[in-house]
Amino acid sequence: MRQNGPGARPLPRRALRALSEFFRLEAAGGIVLIAAAALALIVANSPLRGLYENFQQLPLDVRIGSFGIAKPLLLWINDGLMALFFLLVALEIKRETLSGQLAGRAQMLLPLVCATAGVIVPALLFTAFNHGDAPTMRGWAVPTATDIAFALGVLALLGSRVPAAMKLLLSTIAVVDDLIAILIIALFYAHGLSLVALAWAGAALFAMWLLNRRGVTALTPYLLLGVVLWVCVLKSGVHATLAGVATGLMIPHVDSSNDIPDEIEHSPLERLEHALHPWVAYAILPLFAFANAGLALGGLGVDDMLSALPLGIVLALVLGKPIGIVGAALLLKAFGWVRMPAGMDLRALFGLGVLCGIGFTMSLFIASLAYHDPLRYDEAVLGVLAASVLAALGGYAWLRVTLPAPGTQD
Repeated sequence: MRQNGPGARPLPRRALRALSEFFRLEAAGGIVLIAAAALALIVANSPLRGLYENFQQLPLDVRIGSFGIAKPLLLWINDGLMALFFLLVALEIKRETLSGQLAGRAQMLLPLVCATAGVIVPALLFTAFNHGDAPTMRGWAVPTATDIAFALGVLALLGSRVPAAMKLLLSTIAVVDDLIAILIIALFYAHGLSLVALAWAGAALFAMWLLNRRGVTALTPYLLLGVVLWVCVLKSGVHATLAGVATGLMIPHVDSSNDIPDEIEHSPLERLEHALHPWVAYAILPLFAFANAGLALGGLGVDDMLSALPLGIVLALVLGKPIGIVGAALLLKAFGWVRMPAGMDLRALFGLGVLCGIGFTMSLFIASLAYHDPLRYDEAVLGVLAASVLAALGGYAWLRVTLPAPGTQD
């Protein structure tokens, strides 16, 4: 498999093996994610709703001497376990930047520009519907993200008719998308900053940087400092999941151009990524989905769905994502800066853009940061769920019709 465009280069066998494993895990994890979200909706709209709410609000207190952290289970999931998800995202971004699909201009131009346009256009559409309501506008970033696991899970249902280049482009756009979302969270969703806690967080980061500079490749000291960093960031007012991002970027990566079978053992970053990926795909993200997607639908009517907040999210994800992504790709192609990936035409690119409207995990996460008012949060969850279902069904149906059936490709 080759990357298209100026300066393309073949991928080494190790990278192909890693991509194959990545797609397999993400696709299967996406199906589990869908099942967890569906289960949450069923439980939240059944006689078990009281148990579900008790599960979310179950108090957990971790204490060492006079120092302690007390949060309900929902926040331990959103602030704690999701830090591991962001750690994995940071590891993937660093690996892709240093030795993967974002390592050169030819490799990163198309996904970088498409992802950026796929953030800007949905944000503008959401703003067009909600610009007169300042509290609602706190969620302008809700419809800007793509759920890679969910989207690859839908692609997996299409089987072998999906070209490898489409999976690769989708995953790379989603990685860049996640990076932009991380920056948005850091810049726009911090509150009540504590300079003392930030100083201690800076000290933990500096210690990790020193370890990196001295060539320390053992993972244990980085992970212990990562726990210290998470506690400091949690107490600082910056969202605690960003500690996972910072830790991931500090894990050393050893890149080599040869194809040694056990080369992964020589890169601490790849070892940690390989170890984390199944836990995130099959446990952390499904648990997050189950804990956050339990929206009670009994009291909701057509008027609720058509109010500005959920309608803005739906249109921003379902229309804004494909408009931004396809429009950016066509402009780049018109200027002669990129070529279409192998096996993809405009119709396939549009289907990919529609699937990128599956916001789910990151969209729900940003909604939890943006809206503390239960009514607005429920409306945001309604919009995210509706948009994700529409994007999944629409993208699947479109690609099923437009992609050639197995055995008919040229």
